[in-house]
Amino acid sequence: MAMCDERARPAAPEGPPSSASRRGFLLKLALLIQATAAAVIAVPVLGYVLGPFLRRAGQAWVRLDEVERFPEGTTRLASYSNPFHSAWDGETAEIPCWVRRIQGAEFQVFSIHCTHLGCPVRWFEESALFMCPCHGGVFYEDGSRAAGPPPRGLYEYRTKVKNGELWVLGGRLPTLQQDV
Repeated sequence: MAMCDERARPAAPEGPPSSASRRGFLLKLALLIQATAAAVIAVPVLGYVLGPFLRRAGQAWVRLDEVERFPEGTTRLASYSNPFHSAWDGETAEIPCWVRRIQGAEFQVFSIHCTHLGCPVRWFEESALFMCPCHGGVFYEDGSRAAGPPPRGLYEYRTKVKNGELWVLGGRLPTLQQDV
């Protein structure tokens, strides 16, 4: 009879899924979320660290204009096409600069950006000064600082005259971080 009792007894019902499989699923989900977060943080950090090694040189000689276009003793606004522009740059690929012809083949070419916060400076022929409208920065005609909050004179491009044409070393804008 003991054998009959065992046969008559139904099998134990299977309970809810074991906690081990639930724990494994949650562990895998947590690892996936952590890996995603790490990738989201790592990509920009790696781009910042490796960016300087992956970039092009960033500067090239660019023809600005004929030397005759700039009379001696004057300062004129000119622009050149950035040699490292992309198709979507549009009008921003045209870089403005101030060209001062001292005499003969002697030129100074300045960035239009104020050295304080980067606002565009304007040339005033009557006073022979560059003035920044943002915070009152003033620069002499040779680009040196005259007054206001700018810490130094205007940034200057390297120039050369070749076959009656004025050329500037364009691409990256001149700053303190590079030897211009």
